[in-house]
Amino acid sequence: MLKSKAINTFGGLDMKVRRSNRLVDMTRYLMEHPRSLVSLKFFGERYDSAKSSISEDLSIIRHTFHSWGMGRLETIPGASGGAVLTPFYSKENAEKAIADLVDAVSDDTRLLPGDYVYLSDLIGRPDILRRVGRLIATQYVDQDVDVIMTVETKGIPIAQSAAMYLNKPFVIVRNSSHITEGPTVSVNYVSGSVKRIKKMELSRRTLSAGANVVVVDDFMKGGGTLNGMKSLIKEFDANLVGMTVLAEGEVTGKRLVDNCTSLIKVNAVDDEKKTIQAGPGSFVKDVFEKE
Repeated sequence: MLKSKAINTFGGLDMKVRRSNRLVDMTRYLMEHPRSLVSLKFFGERYDSAKSSISEDLSIIRHTFHSWGMGRLETIPGASGGAVLTPFYSKENAEKAIADLVDAVSDDTRLLPGDYVYLSDLIGRPDILRRVGRLIATQYVDQDVDVIMTVETKGIPIAQSAAMYLNKPFVIVRNSSHITEGPTVSVNYVSGSVKRIKKMELSRRTLSAGANVVVVDDFMKGGGTLNGMKSLIKEFDANLVGMTVLAEGEVTGKRLVDNCTSLIKVNAVDDEKKTIQAGPGSFVKDVFEKE
């Protein structure tokens, strides 16, 4: 039977560990608790190390995240202080992540009737979702966000990934009522692509008045679904912080929403040959180049 003296039942450490081990475990812990204040006392007791050693470790982690453009580590002084890791992308890393998404989408076989694009396999891939979630977290890194909102079903994994990096809950707007949801608030909205009246609803218990909401979805064409969620947010007396979609498609006429950020843009170039032209969306301009 293997014996382990290093880790106890509660995940703490029963003996001093080397700096290299501390750095690995501290980084892991901070990544699993993004945007959360972790006290130096917690780390000191966890590794049976002096606060001065913990501070030096945090300086190394801070420098590494900054150098690689993967986020920032802030230290708050005082008895109630500690460290907060905020993951995000630098502009260079964001452009690389978006280029990878463009490459993944650039496949003519993804074009569906109505000039929609098949994305289900991509939003089922953990590596894609990690990029998308971190990109969305980058956009709202310095904004006050309380909750992420999406509509069933394809927006759910995107919302979950963004919620993980922002360390905020996400809520799912339904297209039909479920008895397990309890009392709901519903709105009618016009589908931007087919111009039909549809209904969406959200449980009263999932969103508080005054909450700051970020809306995410997988694909935007006419913007009807996003506009419906915007109306639903108003019904709850909550605040819309912003809207972000994985992909933006071509639309004839005017969209029903403005100021929606897209990570990539997909155009159907040739109706007969059914070819796709994919490129970066408005993300870099909206996040890094806005005045």
